[in-house]
Amino acid sequence: MWSGVVIYVLGFICPFVCAAVDAAERTRPNVILMLADDLGSVDLNCYGSKDLITPNVDALADRGVRFTQFYVGSAICSPSRAALLTGRYPQRAQLPRNSEFDGMPSAQLTLAELFKEAGYRTGLVGKWHLGETPETDPLGQGFDEFFGHLRGCIDNYSHFFYWAGPNRHDLWRNRTRVFESSQYFPDLMVREAKRFLNENQTKPFFLHLTFNTPHYPLQPEQKFVGLYSDMEDTLRQRYAPFVTSLDDKVGQVIAELNRLGLRENTVLIFMSDHGYSTEERSFGGGGSSGPYRGAKATLWEGGIRVPCILSWPGRIPAGEVREQFVTSMDLFPTLAEYCEIDLPEHKLDGTSISSVIADVDADSPHGVWHWELYGKWAVRDGHWKLVTTKEETFLSHLSKDIGERDNLALQYPNVVARLTALHDAWVIESVQQ
Repeated sequence: MWSGVVIYVLGFICPFVCAAVDAAERTRPNVILMLADDLGSVDLNCYGSKDLITPNVDALADRGVRFTQFYVGSAICSPSRAALLTGRYPQRAQLPRNSEFDGMPSAQLTLAELFKEAGYRTGLVGKWHLGETPETDPLGQGFDEFFGHLRGCIDNYSHFFYWAGPNRHDLWRNRTRVFESSQYFPDLMVREAKRFLNENQTKPFFLHLTFNTPHYPLQPEQKFVGLYSDMEDTLRQRYAPFVTSLDDKVGQVIAELNRLGLRENTVLIFMSDHGYSTEERSFGGGGSSGPYRGAKATLWEGGIRVPCILSWPGRIPAGEVREQFVTSMDLFPTLAEYCEIDLPEHKLDGTSISSVIADVDADSPHGVWHWELYGKWAVRDGHWKLVTTKEETFLSHLSKDIGERDNLALQYPNVVARLTALHDAWVIESVQQ
């Protein structure tokens, strides 16, 4: 008899309990993490650019917090992305250089895996560049679905790998090669992002939207080229319309988010993976680091200090600026906190910056920070920054010399020695799991 009563009671209350659980799931914030590729440190109007047209990202800054000392984990693509997705230095994430076929080890816990385990639908649209094996491709690293390219860059119309031979078509839906020749890849990205939003609007989701722009090949839409016809700098004239193309795609995705009524319950982040490219395929330049020295592949400020905007309407401040020193690795624990997800037990190098986001006067969570790339290394402690290359050991005080022009190494040998010792210790510690 009692079993029948229990079954009756459970049958009566279960719909209400399940409905409550579903409602709680739906109120958990969605997350869209937008990543630009090779965008210069100041190449947005909201970051001081006077000659580029970026109304959509600027509008995002008006509805969120804009960081002025936001650092990525590396000055090139793969290690920067590995740091972002794991919350760990690239060295600890076991991908300190650009990805080969094997990529980042599958033992690393990614944001996608964190969200998936918490019941989120996870999707990646765009560039991956973290591995091509079943264990290291997007599906192997926690994404429920993937549309985009696995390698570092493609032609936006043929979708062939652009860097080197042999010729390889590199456009995928999950693990199936797909062919959409002559279709502009950034448009395909917007199409797929909209589809993902529509299909998952009733459940919490994590969408990693990894634009391949303004990375070479510089292939802007013709409708934006004319906006810069009077620009005297021919290098920047090639680059500028591609940035506006990127901005247009960002705007289209946000417009769809608004149309679906999801904007208020979505944490939206826009950032770059590192500074602008000066490579031959980018015609030697075109982007801008503004007052900062260096660009992509360097450990000067222009290589590792990037634009970043975080917006969550009604939950974090709007139209405010944060000057505290924060990093891309901080997003892992910050998003976990916002979405009420327990952090992994293993070591993270990032720290939640929710207090910084909430309060302009909050302290930075970081004192000492490190970078290492192809034999070059840098360490920052407060305003002191030491950069060491094969050619020189360069010490600067960023509060007085943001452009890293005046080498103080000979004047302050004790500071050089102290920062070197800190970095030597970090080299040993950073590979520990």
